[in-house]
Amino acid sequence: MKPLRIFISSVQKEFSAERIALRDWLRNDALMHRFFEPFLFEDVPAADRRADEVYLDEVAGCDIYVGLFGNEYGFENTAGVSPTEREFAQATAHHKTRLIFVRGADDLRRHAKMQALIGRVGNELIRRRYASTSELVAGLYAALVQYLESHELIRNGPFDAAPCRNATLADLDEERMVTFLRRARRARGFPLPEEATPGELLTHLNLLDDGRPTNAAMLLFGKQPQRFLISSEVKCAHFHGMEVAKPIPSYQVYKGTVFDLVDQAVDFVMSKINLWVGTREAGAAVPVEYEIPREVVAEAIVNAVAHRDYTSNGSVQVMLFADRLEVWNPGALPPSLTLEKLRHPHGSVPFNPQLAEPLYLTKYIERMGTGTGDMIRRCREVGLPEPRFTVSDGFVTTIWRKAGQVAGQVAGQVAGQVAGQVAGQVAGQVTGQVTGQVDPWVMRVVEACSTKDLKSAEIQEVAGIRHRETFQRNYLDKLLEDELLERTIPDKPNSRLQQYRLTEKGRLLLGSLRKVSPT
Repeated sequence: MKPLRIFISSVQKEFSAERIALRDWLRNDALMHRFFEPFLFEDVPAADRRADEVYLDEVAGCDIYVGLFGNEYGFENTAGVSPTEREFAQATAHHKTRLIFVRGADDLRRHAKMQALIGRVGNELIRRRYASTSELVAGLYAALVQYLESHELIRNGPFDAAPCRNATLADLDEERMVTFLRRARRARGFPLPEEATPGELLTHLNLLDDGRPTNAAMLLFGKQPQRFLISSEVKCAHFHGMEVAKPIPSYQVYKGTVFDLVDQAVDFVMSKINLWVGTREAGAAVPVEYEIPREVVAEAIVNAVAHRDYTSNGSVQVMLFADRLEVWNPGALPPSLTLEKLRHPHGSVPFNPQLAEPLYLTKYIERMGTGTGDMIRRCREVGLPEPRFTVSDGFVTTIWRKAGQVAGQVAGQVAGQVAGQVAGQVAGQVTGQVTGQVDPWVMRVVEACSTKDLKSAEIQEVAGIRHRETFQRNYLDKLLEDELLERTIPDKPNSRLQQYRLTEKGRLLLGSLRKVSPT
C-alpha cells in the first residue's frame, strides 16, 4: 500500500528539533516506516511559490496532521492569524485526522492567542501534553498505533501497547505508581502533579487500552507481573571458571517489575565482582572502585530488559564468568541499526517504546540512543577492553573483567575451599553453595563486622547492594541462616536499635580467609 502522508507542524523555529526527531523516528522505526511518510517544511526544495501556499497545500493533501503547539503564536498575517492556526484550520476544513501535542505543563508563559487556540482545540478533540522529545515520540507512537488499529491496517499492536490478557486495574500497584510519579518529576520534570491519580498517570503514559492495562503497564507497575507474563524474569548465574559448568556456584531467578528486575540483577553482579577500597588521604570520604563500573553493568542489564522480545519464551540471562560478564536477551537489532552503528552516536529505536519511556523518565535509561557509546567510553576510562555486542539466537553484550582476574579467581577458589574446610562448610550457599567458594561481598561483610557491630543499612552498603528487599531476602537472611552473623537484640528482630555481629563461625571463616589470602 502507498504510505500515509503525515504533515508535521509547524514552521516555527522553536520546534525544529522536535520535527526532525519525529521525521527520523518515523522513517527508521520498524513498524512506522511501513505505513507512514512524514512531511517537513525543511525538506521542501527551493521553488517559485509562496511558503504559505506550499504548507497549506500539503495539509490539504495529507492523511494525518500532527500539530505542535508551544509558547509562541508565530508570525501573523494581515488578518492577525499565524501559520500554526491556519494549518489547524485547513486540517479541520478537510476533515483530516488531527493529533495535537502541547509542549509544557502550564500555559502561564504562552502568547494569549496561543492560549486561545489551545483552548479551542481542546473543545474539539483530545490533546496531549509533553515535556521532552522522547515523551513526544512515545505519545505519537501510541496515537499512530491506535490509528492503524482503528483503520484495520494492523490487527495487533506492538507487544507493550497491547492489553494484558486477563489483567485488570486491580492487578496494578498504586504505591508503585505514586513512587514512579515522584521519581519522574524529580528526575526529568515530569509534567503531571504529584497528586495525579493512577488513572491520570496511566492515561498520560498511554498504558491503557479501552480501560484495560497494557502489557507495559503490567511490567512497570504490576503487583505480580510474572503471573501474566511468565517469561518476564531475569536469571542470574555466577561461574568461577570461563565456561558454563555445573554445579552452578550461585544462581538466582528474579521476578517483579522491570525496575525490580534491573535493580536485583545489577546488585547480583556487583556483589560478585571485586571492589577496591582506597584511603582517606584525599578527603573524609573513602574512595571505592569496582572492577567494572556500576553504570556499565546497569546499562547492559537495563537495555536487555527494556529492548527484549517479550513474545519470546526466553528470559534475560546475566552470566558472570572469571573473565567476563555476559548479558543475553531474546531480541534482535531493529533494521535501521547495525552492530557497527552501536559503537557510534545513533538514533534511538526502542523495541518497546511504551516500556522504554518510563525507564527514561526515572533515569534508568540516561540518554536515549547513547547507552552503548557511554558503556564503551567508561570501559576505556577504567582500562577495560571495549564491550562486545553480538547477535546469536538473541542479543548478547559482553563486558570484560580486569586483566589478571582469572588468577584472582583461582586464588579465591583456593581460599574458599580452605576456608570451607576449616570452618566446616559454615557458609553454605552464601559462600558458594557446593564448591565452598566465598563471594567478594561476603568477605567484605565479615571483615567489616569484625571490628564493630553494624546496622542493616551499613551492611547493605558494605555489600554493595542497592535494592533493599533483595538485600534482606537474598543476602542478610542468608548470613543469618548460615550463622555467620547474629542479631544483637535477638528477641526483637525488628527493633530500630537492631545491629548485627559476627558469630564464632563467622570469626572462624574470617580467620581462614586471612590465612590463605595472598599478600
